[in-house]
Amino acid sequence: MRCGTHARRAACAAVALALAATGCAGVGAGGNGGAVLSSSWADPQNPLEPANTNEVQGGKVLDMIFRGLKRYDPKTGKARDFLARSIETRDSRTFTVRLKDGWIFSNGEKVTARSFVDAWNYGASLRNNQKNAYFFGYIDGYDEVHPGSGRQRADTLSGLKVVDDHTFTVRLNQKFSGFPDTLGYAAFAPLPRAFFTDHAAWVRKPVGNGPYTIESYTKGAQMYLKRWDRYPGPDKARNDGVTLLVYTDSNTAYTDLLAGNLDLADDIPAAQLKNVGSDLGERYLNTPAGILQTLAFPYYDKDWSRPGAEKVRTGLSMAINRRQITDTIFRGTRTPATDWTSPVLGAAGGYKKGLCGRACEYDPGRARELIEEGGGIPGGRLTVTYNADSGSHRQWVDAVCNSINNALGDDRACVGNPVGTFADFRNQLGGHRMTGPFRAGWQMDYPLIQNFLQPLYYTGASSNDGAWSDEEFDRLVDRANAETDPARSVALFQRAEEVVRDHMAAIPLWYQNGNAGYSERLSHVALNPFSVPVYNEIRVG
Repeated sequence: MRCGTHARRAACAAVALALAATGCAGVGAGGNGGAVLSSSWADPQNPLEPANTNEVQGGKVLDMIFRGLKRYDPKTGKARDFLARSIETRDSRTFTVRLKDGWIFSNGEKVTARSFVDAWNYGASLRNNQKNAYFFGYIDGYDEVHPGSGRQRADTLSGLKVVDDHTFTVRLNQKFSGFPDTLGYAAFAPLPRAFFTDHAAWVRKPVGNGPYTIESYTKGAQMYLKRWDRYPGPDKARNDGVTLLVYTDSNTAYTDLLAGNLDLADDIPAAQLKNVGSDLGERYLNTPAGILQTLAFPYYDKDWSRPGAEKVRTGLSMAINRRQITDTIFRGTRTPATDWTSPVLGAAGGYKKGLCGRACEYDPGRARELIEEGGGIPGGRLTVTYNADSGSHRQWVDAVCNSINNALGDDRACVGNPVGTFADFRNQLGGHRMTGPFRAGWQMDYPLIQNFLQPLYYTGASSNDGAWSDEEFDRLVDRANAETDPARSVALFQRAEEVVRDHMAAIPLWYQNGNAGYSERLSHVALNPFSVPVYNEIRVG
């Protein structure tokens, strides 16, 4: 999942009319009364369709209003059966899914096998233009439902079959032993018939099957989610609801938290990290998360795909003093990256400390040599593009450029290029309008090494914003997916990761912790391995 901007609008000042009922006074009540907590947030990029949400802010809401076949343990990240009673296979290609009884949507509809099959067919369909369509690409018939070019040739995936109300089968177009563990990702959530019969109404007020329901949403102001008392799952909400307040400045959210106008801020701005310990004490959280920050490149630009450009990229990597930047700016919330995954996977899951080798070590002399050997920086200057509506991107981009400039002995070798908003930034990426490196954040969708590699670097993958392509990498990923032995699969993925390293397809910068601060009204506050607050466990009062 692409890391969305964490910056938010000043709730009290900018949306005074929308919040007039509370005036930001009754903290957390959001005008709805009871044990309701308030939390900082940003408007989602797209409507909250599960297959159309691939950024952090929308993902937070989906995690509250939907439950799927699997759920990732909020402490360990391990995929556990949830709506699935069982997911069985004999060949890692055809899977039989059996559902538990008793699950319903918040409008009273039963959750059945068709709820999943219809949702996945919708998500895969080319005509529906869903951001996460790629996640259904393993299923037989995807090339007909979502062809790479031309018109859609089928309405449904041939690999999906409803057996009965509680059973369906999935046939993949290749072996993928890790497929069941992907099914906790929101794109695979079930959808009620109401989604299809009155889609416009559903988009205005989404209906799911999770522990909360959406009661109201004012774009640019707030969303109020209420505890669903009929929720049949074991992870019921321990509070009455959550009011998500929209901010475009994380510093303002932090100020509101300290002033008693906000209960939970889940992105502490870099400028406040020196104060947060004394400000909040034990009410400050700083925990490892499956997030990696990188610099990506536009390979559709011939200057970055020319022979020798990999030396330039590797030289730039060696010109970045990661330790100094993380220590100075991020104060214990970032760790210099030495591979392209995350330590939260653990060694058995694919994390390999030091896989990047010397290419991720600060070495100004070698950096200069490699950049010169590779033909120099295209155009003579490196322009790093980032969205400016975050509290910290400018700081670290400036620091990265200063490090590169110092290494190269040229104070104009690298400059930052701020783009106004995250939406503008994403639009430029989608339109292939980059001419130099750009910031790229990745928050894992599910805890597999495959998720850190295939969506970002496989040819034509959904989050391969720079359009990098390498046949050897693709072949190794295909082999790793087909391998039924987990250890051998991980080893193959790591060989694919070495291809990324050898070409420096993206420059890994640092692993990112999740951090948050909360008010004295709250208890049992925690972040899951995806850096998202476990809202249903929070107690108020």
